[in-house]
Amino acid sequence: MDHVHEQDGTAPAFIFDLDGTLIDSVYQHVVAWREALEQAGVELSVWKIHRRIGMSGGLMVSALLRELGRELSSDELARVSDLHAEAYERQLASVRALPGASELLRELDTHDVRWAIATSGSERFVRPGLDKLGLGQEPVLITRDQVRYAKPDPDLFLAAGRRLGVPLADAIVVGDSVWDMVAARRAGALAIGLLSGGYGREELLFSGAFRVYEDPQDLLDRLDEVGVRRPPHGESSPLHAAA
Repeated sequence: MDHVHEQDGTAPAFIFDLDGTLIDSVYQHVVAWREALEQAGVELSVWKIHRRIGMSGGLMVSALLRELGRELSSDELARVSDLHAEAYERQLASVRALPGASELLRELDTHDVRWAIATSGSERFVRPGLDKLGLGQEPVLITRDQVRYAKPDPDLFLAAGRRLGVPLADAIVVGDSVWDMVAARRAGALAIGLLSGGYGREELLFSGAFRVYEDPQDLLDRLDEVGVRRPPHGESSPLHAAA
């Protein structure tokens, strides 16, 4: 069952990226892409790959090849994607939930705030990552497989808004990359940046974030700054009280 709640009219809905936002997996993806590209004869430094992380895989590889003046056939590009998948899966044991990620989602549940996860990753990568969060039930989830274009296009976030039943003007996108911020702006949503994916504070702000936090724990500690008002200790939320 999709994880959808009745929402307090004063609280926004939240749409979360996954890698680097809820789970600590960005650098595993970067290393996996480097390994895959090397097997295709493309040598790149890790930092150059990281600068493009957060985009769809195909768009990222195309952008990196353009910088090098290289081209790969469609078959070669498909092979690179498969090699990346295999390399990333070998590193899954090192992936962890980011500090405060699971607690943040549970806190939003407690206050009946709607939330979803929208990621440029395909279903193949997403399921193992979700397991790291220890969610009690299936969330509203949008993956690359479900939309025409991934970030920096807004399709993922627009689809998440439709699934949640909220206009993007009433939603906050939480992500760790400049591509999340750009896609959020194009979708018409406010954006929160997290530093847990490796992008700098200024980069996220210049790309459209209206707040930047260290990681999910930092956001959880400051939820009141983004419109989630917690009742005084010992009191339930109005919706829970009326239940």
